[in-house]
Order: sequence, then C-alpha cells, then structure tokens
Amino acid sequence: MSAPIGVFDSGLGGLTVLRSMIDLLPHEPVLYFGDTARFPYGPKPRDEVVKYALEIGDLLVERGARVVVVACNSAAAAALEELEEQLPVPVLGVIDPGLRAAARVTTTGRVGVIGTVGTIGSGAYQRAAEALGDDLELTCTACPGFVEFVEAGDVESEEVHVLAERLLAPLKSVSVDTLVLGCTHYPLLARTISDVMGPNVTLVSSADETAAAVRVLLGDPPPGSEGRRGHHAFVTSGDVDTFKLLGARFLGPEVEHVEQWSWS
Repeated sequence: MSAPIGVFDSGLGGLTVLRSMIDLLPHEPVLYFGDTARFPYGPKPRDEVVKYALEIGDLLVERGARVVVVACNSAAAAALEELEEQLPVPVLGVIDPGLRAAARVTTTGRVGVIGTVGTIGSGAYQRAAEALGDDLELTCTACPGFVEFVEAGDVESEEVHVLAERLLAPLKSVSVDTLVLGCTHYPLLARTISDVMGPNVTLVSSADETAAAVRVLLGDPPPGSEGRRGHHAFVTSGDVDTFKLLGARFLGPEVEHVEQWSWS
C-alpha cells in the first residue's frame, strides 16, 4: 500500500478539502488529523499556532505521510513556511490555491476574502495576491464566530444569518464580485453567505484547487489503481463521537473509525 497523504486542520473544516481530494484522487490513502481539543486556531497567537502545526506535521510524517496538506487557513497563514523548512516531505497550503481560483473567476478585480481573525490579521492573503501578480483589489474581513457555529453543527439558523449580515457588510459596501471562503469551515455556511451577499457574488472555496495541486504534485496514478479505493484514516485530539457525528456532515460516509489522540 502506498504512503498516505497527510491532511490536518484545527477541527473538522479541513474535511471539505479532503472531500475534494477523495473525489479527485479516490485511489490515494489519506491520514487526516483534526486537532479539535485545541480548536479554534484563529484567535490564538501566531507562535502557538506554529507550535501546534509543527507537532501535527511531525506526527503525520512519523505515520508515513509522503505529503502534508495544511487544510486550515489559520495554520497555513501562520506556519506554512516553517512547515516547508522543517518537514522532510512536500507541504501544500490552501491560501494560494483559493486566490488563484478567485483570480480566474472575477470580472471586476474586486475580490473579498473572509477568514478567522488570525488568518486575516496575518496578511497572508494580501502577500499571496501580490505574489500572484494579478491586478486584484482585495478586501479582507475577519468573521469571528463563524467557525464556532459550524463546529456546533449550526449553519442555517437565524442567529448565523444575523451574524453574517453584520460581518459581511463591509464586503457588500465595496461591491466585490468574488468572495474567497478563507477558512475551510466556511463552505458549510455557503448557503447563508450566498443569501447575504446576493446572486451576483461568486463564492470560491480553495478545496477543489488544493486537490488539483495535490494531483499535480503526486503525478500520474500508478498502474492498476483505477477503480481502487484508498484507505482513509482519521485521528482527533478531541471527542471521537463528536468527530464521527459532525465528520459525516462535513465529509460523508468515509468517516467510520476515528482514533483518539492525546497530546499529554
């Protein structure tokens, strides 16, 4: 059996990225780590997030991962460079893929980005836009509270809608035509976000683009892999039953056996 793709997030949001990877690369084995005991990463100091990311990266490599996907915008914004330097395998984040997708979609160049306080405060999306070289007029807005609602399984309540109306108002005021969901939890809020932003704003998730980047990195599948399903393993530092319950909502039936992990 080939070595797995390692994927991690502060919680369950990275499963939206994993869904795209499984759909695009069904033959690939995957090892997913959800650090739900230390969730959320967004409000935490950068040094703390870097420490957590390196711990998880080391764990995935120890368990045989041949590539590590940082399916968490907060961790990618804080720790991608450190992970690239310290891990002996390729590392991919979700920020650059999301912006590339937005640059293809926008017609006006006015692109919004929503994310956690940590992601937006890091300036990672602004730096990525400069490196991309496209003439994008970027407006970035932090959305505290979104992740907590998603992890609780509440994605369509009146409370979420009211919060979205308030948090997304700055983006509506500058008439963005494309909105990057700069947190892997946010696709679960896509219906509410779309209702608030209106039909003329295209929502962009980094999931499909990240999966495509993984496929390019890994190259052509080995002979005989057609029709074969890769093994999917899940590890969480939090409550296993909660991970199973909500994981099925984020990913689907692939979430079966979940291993408990303790940092102590």
